[in-house]
Amino acid sequence: MDMLMVLVGVVLGGIFAFVIQKFLFDKSYQNALFNKDEILKSAKIKAENLIKDAKNESEKVLNDSRREIQSQKDSLISKQKDLINKEKSFEKQLSDLDSKKESLEKEKSVIQAQKKEAETALQAQEKKIEEIAKMSKEDALDLLMKNVEKENKQEILDYVKNLEKELTEDAEQKARMILTTAMQKIASEVASENTSTVVNLPSDDMKGRIIGKEGRNIQTFERLTGVDVVVDDTPGVVLISAFDLLRRYVAKVSLERLLADGRINPARIEEVVKKVMEEVDTLVFDLGQKACFEANVAGLSDDLLSLLGKLKFRTIQSQNLLKFALDVGALSMVIASSLGYKSMNLKKIALLKFVGQSVDHEVTGQMEDISADICKKFGVSSEVVESIKQQKESVKNESMDALIVKIATKLALSRPNMNKNNMESFVKRMSELETVAKGFEGVKDVFALHTGQEVRVIVDADKLDDLETKKLSSQIANRIHQDLAYQGQIKVNVIREKRVEDFAV
Repeated sequence: MDMLMVLVGVVLGGIFAFVIQKFLFDKSYQNALFNKDEILKSAKIKAENLIKDAKNESEKVLNDSRREIQSQKDSLISKQKDLINKEKSFEKQLSDLDSKKESLEKEKSVIQAQKKEAETALQAQEKKIEEIAKMSKEDALDLLMKNVEKENKQEILDYVKNLEKELTEDAEQKARMILTTAMQKIASEVASENTSTVVNLPSDDMKGRIIGKEGRNIQTFERLTGVDVVVDDTPGVVLISAFDLLRRYVAKVSLERLLADGRINPARIEEVVKKVMEEVDTLVFDLGQKACFEANVAGLSDDLLSLLGKLKFRTIQSQNLLKFALDVGALSMVIASSLGYKSMNLKKIALLKFVGQSVDHEVTGQMEDISADICKKFGVSSEVVESIKQQKESVKNESMDALIVKIATKLALSRPNMNKNNMESFVKRMSELETVAKGFEGVKDVFALHTGQEVRVIVDADKLDDLETKKLSSQIANRIHQDLAYQGQIKVNVIREKRVEDFAV
């Protein structure tokens, strides 16, 4: 019974829901039909309004365009009229110019005819005068000049002399001003490079260690470095003496390192000296680079820079040669500036003209020729090479660059404190001693010591025996006696040392 009631309730609920849904659907359909008519009517009205507005706007744009076109057309017509008027005016002016040209041509013809008649008349008059005077125009002019010269000869001579005197005085005054200005700008104290170097000692006890047992240490050191080591009673120092600045530098650095290390014996001395000599190559290259940077010279090869660096250890009249070359370059620029002359090669010429001094112990010839050959070998421009060759005193027709550098060199040599001959002649004498000894076969190294009173010769033990070594000392002594001029006597000390090494395994 209960199930039946539930079933009946469900059926009645479904029928009621269907009726309600159908009612709502019918009402929505009627509303949609009504809204459709309203929407269509509204859209039609809006479309008509848009068409009307578009038509009005298009008519307005069309009218504006017509007015603009008409305005441009009127402007073009006006410009066309102006161009036509200008063309007529130009044609009239051209016609007037043609008329004036014809008139000028006629006047020119008349003037040329008159000029020709005047020249003919003048020639006739000159010919008539020559017939009367019985001499030509040139003869008359020559006679007039001779008479004037004869009557005023002394006055002319006096005038020429005064003019020459004024020009000479003016030139001398300007030259003095240029040289004075150059010397004032480059005036500097000249550092004299003497022949000895002082090495400070931490204590006087180190002197005994430097000398070594039976003098072995000091003898080994002097033999390897080619210097004299002076150990005297002066407290706290030893003196290294040699004419060659490079040898003194190697000896000084080596001795300072040995003193700092504390181990001083022949084997250690050989090791340190060898290492310092290897470092010297880097040092001279750096010195060459620094000098080129200071002189603003670029484009030189590494080999040439190394040769320039060696000039630091050469002297010219007691002064460091590298510093002297830089001073000559600076003087050259001052002189050129005073003359209003510009050149990029002056400092390069001044620097490279002395490069031959770095190899003068190995190559014979004049320093300027050696320098020029070296520069040519390492790719320096032909203009600079030629100017270096012209630095010789025998050359007279030198270029402007060469002349300025030559003058600057003489100025630099004339500065105060420049020792004229002593140091230069001393170095030359010592170099000659070494050159003579190096000329013999079997010689490895030669050192001139004790201000030229001793020549120490190191020979190759594999090439010469003891008898040949003794014979060599006599030959060197005889050659020095024959070829060189000297005072007193010169000791020839030939050293032959042979070492044999083996290892116990």
